[in-house]
Amino acid sequence: MVAAVIVIVIASPALAHAQERALPVQEIAAGVFVHEGRIALASSDNDGAIANIGFIIGTQAVAVIDTGGSVREGRRLLAAIRARTGAPIRYVINTHGHPDHMFGNAAFVADGVQFVGHHRLPQAMATRGPFYLDSFRRIMGDALLNDVRIVPPTLLVNGSLALDLGERTVIIQAWPVAHSDNDVTVFDQDSKTLFAGDLVFIRHIPVLDGSIKNWLGILDDLAALPARRVVPGHGPVSDWPGALADERRYLGTLATDIRRDVVGGRPIRQAAEQAAASERQRWQLFEDYNIRNATAAYSQFEWE
Repeated sequence: MVAAVIVIVIASPALAHAQERALPVQEIAAGVFVHEGRIALASSDNDGAIANIGFIIGTQAVAVIDTGGSVREGRRLLAAIRARTGAPIRYVINTHGHPDHMFGNAAFVADGVQFVGHHRLPQAMATRGPFYLDSFRRIMGDALLNDVRIVPPTLLVNGSLALDLGERTVIIQAWPVAHSDNDVTVFDQDSKTLFAGDLVFIRHIPVLDGSIKNWLGILDDLAALPARRVVPGHGPVSDWPGALADERRYLGTLATDIRRDVVGGRPIRQAAEQAAASERQRWQLFEDYNIRNATAAYSQFEWE
């Protein structure tokens, strides 16, 4: 009986992806595939599929970059991979620990698969995972969340790490606290494609869950990466490094406005309501996130 249960558990990802409709993906460079998430808030209507996710195929292995906002989306990504290659999935890389990027992890749990993340990601998942599960269950419902479980990384990155996929090397780089405290980027040396996670937003307003000062501080280092194109965490695949211009302007404007208000003694609520107002028409979901960003920035600058 125990053996039968084990067989079912191990086989279930394969059975599930065979039953799921493959997620639509675009081949943006040879062997590099991306599904562009909707610029929207997560909901039951969109299955939480609001982040960009993808995969890179080498001659010996596949690396998955983020798994989406539900196990359903993860299974559909798995089906898309299997429609294009029979190579083993060796690495599942989480660019950070927000639900829209890692709630699909359970679809990829199998022998031989390593989950890769920032060295601070396990702590972030342990601390916030239960809250994320409860919050997203209320937003998206039991049907989407029942299969979701927090799958922590088994391979941690502190600095940089090279992964060999077979005649193709990808470089994982861990970053200081910026968008979050557990951001990594994935650079495919062969195609010069950068998966930036939520260190880069395009069209979707940047979301601050780390340090605005550090985020601004790493932008030059990000821009110096020798990429031709970037896959942002949210928004369209774009040329690099020009894709950083709008984010740099927004974060700089927000920081300038908030620092001025802190020095001037303006209350946090008033400051947050007016900060970066000049950016309102430039970003989707501005009204959903800007006040939260401003509040987080204010809390940093008032301690300078």
